[in-house]
Amino acid sequence: MALYAELHRHLGGSVVPRVLWRYLQRSESELIQRFADYGEFEDFYTRPRNTLDEYLELHTLVESVQTAEALPYFIYRLVRGAYIFENLAYLELRYTPYLRTPAQFTQSQRIDAMAEIVEIVGKSSQISEYPIVTSQILCMHSKLPYEVNRAIVELAAQFREYVCAIDVAGGDNHYGERLEEFVELYAYARSLNIATTGHLYETREGCHPELLPYLMRIGHGIQIPIHYPHLLKEVAARNQCLEVCPTTYFKTGTLEDFSRLKLVFDRCFEAGVDIAICTDNAGLHNVRLPFEYENLLTYDIIGFEELQACQDAAFRHAFAWPHPQHPASLLNRLLKPESDSPSRTDRYEAIVP
Repeated sequence: MALYAELHRHLGGSVVPRVLWRYLQRSESELIQRFADYGEFEDFYTRPRNTLDEYLELHTLVESVQTAEALPYFIYRLVRGAYIFENLAYLELRYTPYLRTPAQFTQSQRIDAMAEIVEIVGKSSQISEYPIVTSQILCMHSKLPYEVNRAIVELAAQFREYVCAIDVAGGDNHYGERLEEFVELYAYARSLNIATTGHLYETREGCHPELLPYLMRIGHGIQIPIHYPHLLKEVAARNQCLEVCPTTYFKTGTLEDFSRLKLVFDRCFEAGVDIAICTDNAGLHNVRLPFEYENLLTYDIIGFEELQACQDAAFRHAFAWPHPQHPASLLNRLLKPESDSPSRTDRYEAIVP
């Protein structure tokens, strides 16, 4: 049985349409009144969008129902599906905790309420019958105030038993004038010894080289090999891994055909840049991680040797792997220790300014 590590999955986009529909039915949500039946809802939920911004609006819909009370319902079904249908051994879930707190609270109250959300997600993810190693990535957000984003970084430092890294979400095309702010927050995170990834170089408007030195992994990053291949040498030197989510780019209108993805993989392999294949929003896409691998093979984007390299890279760059509670036999089979090499963190910290 093949085993996979998933490094880029959003909690808001991870809910498959049928599970979300059933929840809306059971909770008698007003949202369900917008659709005549399930078929209409599924079509709305999974169809391609024209832009990344339009695509991200769907996160708002799901975030509104992922309250503290509802999160265990969604996470149980997420982990169960990941274990049974995807053969996941490791899963990093990313989300913005502030957006799961009550909207009627003041900003200060919502900041205080984030800790409860992190604990709920952490405890709900630990399901003995589905032994997946899970960890959280807390996302700052391009549309949230500085005070909230700084509190998210500090929350990650507070809950290291549940949180493995921070990210910034909301569309890399919206960082704009706040770029120095995010550089400061990432530098602050590194000073607290928090691992970092970030949505970057996903869109043509989201290419911000100023952030690159502060990231241990790059969320998407596909525009680097396509339009800025001269940066690949630096990415390889920092041992940064691209979190490539193939289906996303066709759902958001970022890419028009698979031939562009072949360029991404070919140039990264040639430059020695690791790629972890991910789903991003498995629910919105109605797709499982093994299918992402299979699709890349079917379209002749990668071969089986490259497939194995991407599987290995995902475990190698996972922030909370290896895990002491996971069976040693599994660790020995999946990991190839580099006893004579410096750790990923050591190599990274030698480069970061």
